[in-house]
Amino acid sequence: MNAKVYSREGKETGSVELPEAVFGVAWNADLVHEVVVGMQANARNSTAHTKDRSEVSGGGKKPWRQKGTGRARHGSNRSPIWTGGGVTFGPRSEKDYSVKINKKVKAKALASVLSKKLTDNEVLFVDSLKMEEPKTKEAKAIVAAIAKGADQASLATKRKNAAVVILADRSLATEKSFRNFGNIEVVMAKDINPVELLTYKYVVVADAPASVEILAGRVATTPKSK
Repeated sequence: MNAKVYSREGKETGSVELPEAVFGVAWNADLVHEVVVGMQANARNSTAHTKDRSEVSGGGKKPWRQKGTGRARHGSNRSPIWTGGGVTFGPRSEKDYSVKINKKVKAKALASVLSKKLTDNEVLFVDSLKMEEPKTKEAKAIVAAIAKGADQASLATKRKNAAVVILADRSLATEKSFRNFGNIEVVMAKDINPVELLTYKYVVVADAPASVEILAGRVATTPKSK
């Protein structure tokens, strides 16, 4: 399985061999859904918090005496039935939303999404996007050239979630060059995950051979020791 590789000018410069284990996996919607929901749950912060009757202020004194007033008996105005009192069964910050995701399942989901993207012609391979210094204007020209060369016009025109750029090695100049685009995200090949892949329409794989090798290493399962 081979794929075309484009230059920064949008010209075809060659091809890259794609491993079947990464780009030739059948689409598994249920597995991908399980992993995506699990990752979103793990990224969720438990910030919603309501105070119960022991945490609200006031209530140190009995509102009125127990008998003889003609009113219902109450021991504290911090009771949930009082305005300003504690909340019963409200959200608490102690709640843990994290979900365990097996490494092999996560790797299989990553391969499934990459394969689906490749089948839909939404994966573009580029020989290099490395820049000596941050230049947004140059980055914009590169995106337009690749979009034209690959015949994917919406890569340059889509306003939201256009593409995620995968780099083999960290390049601050490249990251800063694309940072000003609200519709493009730059991620390292060692860190890319199914959620980021599904968030953006296109996947631009820079440093194609090296990035593909890293992705293959992430998908490969480690044999159990005897």
